[in-house]
Amino acid sequence: MNSAVNEYILPGSGADIARLPKVSLHDHLDGGLRPQTIIELADAVGMPVPVSDANGLATWFANQSDSGSLVEYLKTFDITTGVMQTKEGLTRVAREFVQDLGADGVVYGEIRWAPEQHLARGLSLDETVEAVQEGLDAGADDVANGGGSIRVGQLISAMRHAGRGLEIAELAVRHRGNGVVGFDIAGAEAGFPASNMRDAFDLLARNYLPTTVHAGEADGLESIRGALFDGRALRLGHGVRLAEDIATSSEDDENTYVTLGPVAQWVKDREIALELSPSSNLQTGAIEQWGDELIDHPFDLLYQLGFRVTVNTDNRLMSATSLTRELYLLAETFGYDLTDLAVFQLNAAASAFLPLEEREELADIITAGFDAA
Repeated sequence: MNSAVNEYILPGSGADIARLPKVSLHDHLDGGLRPQTIIELADAVGMPVPVSDANGLATWFANQSDSGSLVEYLKTFDITTGVMQTKEGLTRVAREFVQDLGADGVVYGEIRWAPEQHLARGLSLDETVEAVQEGLDAGADDVANGGGSIRVGQLISAMRHAGRGLEIAELAVRHRGNGVVGFDIAGAEAGFPASNMRDAFDLLARNYLPTTVHAGEADGLESIRGALFDGRALRLGHGVRLAEDIATSSEDDENTYVTLGPVAQWVKDREIALELSPSSNLQTGAIEQWGDELIDHPFDLLYQLGFRVTVNTDNRLMSATSLTRELYLLAETFGYDLTDLAVFQLNAAASAFLPLEEREELADIITAGFDAA
């Protein structure tokens, strides 16, 4: 089990956050491996790892990821993707991934990953998707057999720099009846705008497959504009730098008054969800213009202004975190209570890539769980 999943008691309420029903929208498959699994899978394929014990390897990942640079942060994925090149590796990682989500109280999770990064040992794109789905299904069964309940879906990611967007979009459409719920583009953001994959997004739109786009993490407002208008994004992956389009107009003793720019206004008015990942945003330097501590994160500003904020982990291994921990850190930093945490989960439920009726059912599950707390 992921050691980052611990008891976190909500200040002021006594509620165990791990027991609250949660929705996870931004969680990378290759960023959520168990360290012991990495060691065992690496041994099976003859791949060296930097540290040979699980605790030491977990610490290595956390230290390497805490660089303040998205480019450096992404280098840690060479190891995780390296052990996910076989059917057995993909299926095991996916199964354990869902088990760990279930242990963290997640009732619905969208799991994103890039099939094109898992072809080095001869698997086809379709075989990788099938292997991951086999693991996800087994993990959901494991959670159910343990008395829990979880539903998961795949978000198929295309790598921005690789030029295979249309092919990966076609793959996503092919497997929409086999667990795929949406599409994403990921990887180096600056210099690789969503417009480069316009043909892929056109295909997805014609097939009514929803998209979320990494934007506003390592690049600014132009990247967000591209995600919205070239990528037709219904959600923004991170989107934290949307705060660059919010200006302080005046202040008094009690209030600060702000003006929203056109991009921010568009995102707010259309309730486009922001997939914010607080710990990751600190690690990658996404919020460096505002500061280097959680209190500096624009999360609270965006929340107070009425944006549809959601809370996510991004990469649980690299950030040594869980959804429970992210919620706890936000509550501790900004003074949020149970009502606030419920809003974040209802925001995520409303933004899930599910049919409307199923999103409403998910919201009912969340409301009942928070009421019970």
